[in-house]
Amino acid sequence: MKALLALLLLSTPALAFPVTVQSCNRSVTFDAPPQRAIANDVNLVEMMLALGLRDRMVGYTGVSGWKTLDEELRHGIAELPELSAQYPTREVLAGAEPDFFFAGWNYGMKVGGEVTPETLEPLGIKTYELTESCIFVGPKARSTMQDMYNDLLNLGTIFGVEDRAKELVAGYEARLAELTSGVDHSKPLRIFVYDSGEETPFTAGAYAIPTALIEAAGGKNIMDDLEKSWATVAWEPVVERNPEVIVIVNYGDVTAEQKIAFLEGNPAFANIDAVKNDRYVVLEYVEATPGPRNIRAVEKLVKGFWGK
Repeated sequence: MKALLALLLLSTPALAFPVTVQSCNRSVTFDAPPQRAIANDVNLVEMMLALGLRDRMVGYTGVSGWKTLDEELRHGIAELPELSAQYPTREVLAGAEPDFFFAGWNYGMKVGGEVTPETLEPLGIKTYELTESCIFVGPKARSTMQDMYNDLLNLGTIFGVEDRAKELVAGYEARLAELTSGVDHSKPLRIFVYDSGEETPFTAGAYAIPTALIEAAGGKNIMDDLEKSWATVAWEPVVERNPEVIVIVNYGDVTAEQKIAFLEGNPAFANIDAVKNDRYVVLEYVEATPGPRNIRAVEKLVKGFWGK
């Protein structure tokens, strides 16, 4: 009996703990897999679901205040409560008694704000930060597809599902290679990402994942010299750089169709190649932010850029 018990103990993933992962500029150690997790924003929630971690979650935050859950996500988190429509307060998080918070800078947390890894630690809540958001607290680095893979692999380590994470990432890498195998990257198309705003547009810069998605699909973000992740710019440089395709991020109260109508109805944009030739690619918010649907986003971009 003792021998059988010893064998069972040796086979349990819990014996792999403690584990330590890098989260932005911090090393975070977990003595056991989290059992009461909260994720902020739709893309981070979907990472948890992709890894089969629905049963480890006690809720989510930061969705209905700006975005909507599509049918796929609604089904995935059925019966899970949304604890806060926008960014959660420390009090809201404490009330749910979680042991883990998956968020990012400007994805549920703000530098110097009420909710940070340091303010949650005394409550017994460990925090893992979205890799794309690390530029707000550490060295700046251009966004790459590896950012999303890195988060999935780290979550796999944290929750003791490393094999599942590795298999998932390997599948994404293979699919990405397949999607982009025939793309000519030597002559990239000029691309502008239009998130929102009429007086001044909100767009993706060098450190946001759409830049990596666009490059994978054979394009060049005309704002990739913007030393930001997401930021507001003036329309003048957009017109001057003359994008051949405009990528529309679809979410919130203003639909993609309304954004396109605004572009086409403004005489100032009449000479932009993308507007003249009616060349738009619509990405849902959950596709244009780091997460499993980034691969689907590249597929849309390849089709929109090259007709493949």
